[in-house]
Amino acid sequence: MTKEISCFKAYDVRGRIPSELNEDVAYRIGVGIASYFSAKSVVVGYDVRPSSIDILNALTKGINSMGAQVYSIDLCGTEEIYFATNHLETDAGVMITASHNPADYNGLKIVGKGAKPVSMDSGLGEIKKIADQSESNLLAEPNMEVVDIKAAYIEKLLEFVDPNTIKPMHIVTNAGNGCAGPILDLLEERLPLKFTKIQNDPDGTFPNGIPNPLLPENRDITSKAVIEHSADLGIAWDGDFDRCFFFDSNGDFIENYYLIGLLSEQLLKLSPGDSIVHDPRLVWNTVEEVNGFGGIPTISKSGHSFIKEVMRENNSIYGGEMSGHHYFRDFYFSDSGMIPWLLLVENVSTSGSNLTHLVKDRINKFPVSGEINQTVSNPEELLEKVKDHYLKLGPNIQNLDGYSLDFGDWRFNLRMSNTEPLVRLNVETRGDIDLMKSKTEEILNLIEDLG
Repeated sequence: MTKEISCFKAYDVRGRIPSELNEDVAYRIGVGIASYFSAKSVVVGYDVRPSSIDILNALTKGINSMGAQVYSIDLCGTEEIYFATNHLETDAGVMITASHNPADYNGLKIVGKGAKPVSMDSGLGEIKKIADQSESNLLAEPNMEVVDIKAAYIEKLLEFVDPNTIKPMHIVTNAGNGCAGPILDLLEERLPLKFTKIQNDPDGTFPNGIPNPLLPENRDITSKAVIEHSADLGIAWDGDFDRCFFFDSNGDFIENYYLIGLLSEQLLKLSPGDSIVHDPRLVWNTVEEVNGFGGIPTISKSGHSFIKEVMRENNSIYGGEMSGHHYFRDFYFSDSGMIPWLLLVENVSTSGSNLTHLVKDRINKFPVSGEINQTVSNPEELLEKVKDHYLKLGPNIQNLDGYSLDFGDWRFNLRMSNTEPLVRLNVETRGDIDLMKSKTEEILNLIEDLG
């Protein structure tokens, strides 16, 4: 009897190596993927983690067992799989990555034809059922064809900007020893930009820590490098570079929340009246900016599968999450960690401004706490207790993703992590930074008392 697989999450597969995700599990998931999509061909790629090659080989064996051809694009970022699924016209694509999770984790992001994602209620659950009932044959030999799509992928990225409008500037980049470095090297050849690259070489041991610039403790090295080199801009990525993060010329970290509004403005100028999708964690700035530029703000549950589904339903030109994911209709409704910074560089070049001035007014108008993670023993119970505590104040409540409570002059969102035993808090106010700070402290104290 086969053992039930425990590493399926809401919109991907993610688990500890080897207790939750191992070669046996990867093989069986390969069977599930090939069976669910009735696949004749599947493209796969992997990040820098030491376990990725073993997972790749086992996954390939499972896919092969159902008669499907496997194309490998080797070491890559997640968005390269989205591109390759379309470019190679395969029936499915799989990225082997655990993104920002600890080094002893790995995972799978799965898409169908056209890079259409699957979540637990749109195919991932069926893949799990098939995998749960399957058996592995690890003695088989993996059969895969290695394909180089890098040049075509670079051309696709450059379709989003006019390279002739981009002016020379100095940018500090921090790839976090993940997969972004090789792509930066290729883009450098095509653009009039000077890069100061730190942690650029892929290294699955993550000698400088897990690359997750969303965490405040991981930002200092990029910030200091921007200041030291008098750079115009700083950019950092997570390991599979599907998220990007920005620093202005002062070395200050710029919350992605404000980038959503900035990119919305830029894209709505090209496509007036279009839909812009955003998550519920922070909303006021995005809604005001999208409405102001004639777009239609459209809310979605957080998470790449959910955002993409809503974008496809509304044919939205762009979607953004304050966690650093940015999605583009013309990139197969998929997220990219490269397109946002290319658009920003073009914006800075054509406006004659800089990142500081582009977002300063918005930061003052809607101050935010930044996402704060708290480890708790029972996240679901904690959410209910916090919600009940604030009910007496009569807020407007939304439960699309955790709880969003709106009190008019301030609001917060509290949600559970999809991958870790955490709750995630975001607070914003209307132009009152002191209120934002006091309410953030108030809620964190409450979480500590209740947790």
